[in-house]
Amino acid sequence: MKNRINVYDFGSVPYRKMWDLQKKAQQRLIDQKKHYRDGIINERPVNDMLFFVEHPHVYTLGKSGDQAHLLRTLAELAEIDAEFIEIDRGGDITYHGPGQIVSYPILDLDRHFTDIHKYLRFLEEVVIRTCLDYGIEASRIEGLTGVWSNGEKVCAMGIRCSRWVTMHGFALNVNTDLSYFSHIVPCGISNRQVTSLSALKGRKMNTKEVKKRILRHFADVFDVEINEKDSLTDPKFQISYL
Repeated sequence: MKNRINVYDFGSVPYRKMWDLQKKAQQRLIDQKKHYRDGIINERPVNDMLFFVEHPHVYTLGKSGDQAHLLRTLAELAEIDAEFIEIDRGGDITYHGPGQIVSYPILDLDRHFTDIHKYLRFLEEVVIRTCLDYGIEASRIEGLTGVWSNGEKVCAMGIRCSRWVTMHGFALNVNTDLSYFSHIVPCGISNRQVTSLSALKGRKMNTKEVKKRILRHFADVFDVEINEKDSLTDPKFQISYL
């Protein structure tokens, strides 16, 4: 039987609220593993999860990042309705905002494979296949994480893993306002530009359709069953409902 992944689409949610929900979801999967080890099996099994979300303008800096890669003051960010948050994922600084599909897989890798590098390559493969669906040549660049097209980054990635349970994930630029990337050194890489599906295709993209393609490829690459839940747009959504 294939592993099942519950998919939740939250719509637009502030970054901190979604970060908190990710941590709760990750901890629930970690606790379940401990309960099984301790012989406590009388609770409803918790499936792996994948969250789709779109964030208001925000810049996030990973724990290994350099704050000098933020090129504006906090006051200047406020003028463009953006905030800056230091977070617990790997990687450097990136931007999230409207028109970008952010995906947070909360996976117990003990159910799949315990190899972080392989996990990142699988996430990249999902995005590469999604791009190819639109006739966009996308690939990896050796030594760099993420997905690239014509040498420009179309999808950034950064994760955190605890007890082999993942959180954070990838951000695919779809209809993103790319001018917001000019306020940072994206991912700490100064000699490469950022692009989006809409920039590459020369037209606005249907984000709902892109998400469906992501899910189809996620199911194929990870060999899992996708279980789409009702869209949940309430920022007060509680982990108990998962």
